[in-house]
Amino acid sequence: MQKRGWLLLGVAALGLIIILAISIFNQTFKNNVVDSENPHVLTIRDNESFIQIISKITSQNILVDTGSFSIISRIMGYTTSKIRPGRYLIKNGMSNYKIIAKLRSGQQDPVQLTINNVRDITQLCGKLSNYISLDSVSLLEKLSDSIYLSTMGYTKDDILCLFIPNTYEMYWNITFDNFIRRMIVENEKFWSKENRKQKAEERNLKQNEVYTLASIVEKETINTNERPAIAGVYLNRLKIGMKLQADPTVVFALGVSGLQRVLLEHLSFKSPFNTYQVEGLPPGPIYMPSVNSIDAVLNSEKNDYLFFCAKPGYDGSHLFAVIAT
Repeated sequence: MQKRGWLLLGVAALGLIIILAISIFNQTFKNNVVDSENPHVLTIRDNESFIQIISKITSQNILVDTGSFSIISRIMGYTTSKIRPGRYLIKNGMSNYKIIAKLRSGQQDPVQLTINNVRDITQLCGKLSNYISLDSVSLLEKLSDSIYLSTMGYTKDDILCLFIPNTYEMYWNITFDNFIRRMIVENEKFWSKENRKQKAEERNLKQNEVYTLASIVEKETINTNERPAIAGVYLNRLKIGMKLQADPTVVFALGVSGLQRVLLEHLSFKSPFNTYQVEGLPPGPIYMPSVNSIDAVLNSEKNDYLFFCAKPGYDGSHLFAVIAT
């Protein structure tokens, strides 16, 4: 009888072990992600603790069972190992094991950083902070530091020229220095393609001057087919020493967004960016031009035009003339 009792106790213990093993197996390897149309994004900053990560996961409603995630994390040693910062996509169907293995190894997912359509460096810094971990205030402080900018050959007025509009893949927690190095490399790649450097020289322009003129062309017309002709007009004016007299530079100088019409009183506003007041190009771009506008300057139309105005009907196209009418 005693022997049978030990046998039953052993069977019961084995059953409990099997049940516990099945439970641990399910908690480890079954899906534990809240169903969502898009992947959940978990960002981990430097020096964040495991408790802070659990708090983020809970507040963002990422996991079905946060408790099991905590248990398996302890079993896998994630709570005591170094927390690796980064941006991680947690996708539907992932188990605790896959999630923890990803976080523990630091296999973060890159962001697609799109740079375009910004007025100035302040607006650009705000946009960048939506993609990467660098905050807009710190970015702006660095990119407004005259001493720092001079080491790269830029000024506060023309630093926007460093940034070529495009979509770049990079990691969310990229450092400022690595980000700038990446932008320098991308800038060099851009100007080295399609004979852009040679074309700039042929037009007696430096690369930053091409970028600056392209920003004016960009704001002058939404008609991409006309941009080479408009670029030709401005190059003609530069060649003969005529002031550019570009209305978009006045709008930029005034610092008034949404100004629909430039009035005579605006033209006398004192600013190095007001091309009704100063000769030549402004000291930097008035907008981040598209690649289309940059190439419009580099492939400018050879014409004799010195003037242009909007066609009646406001369809975005222009009339061109050799003399003012």
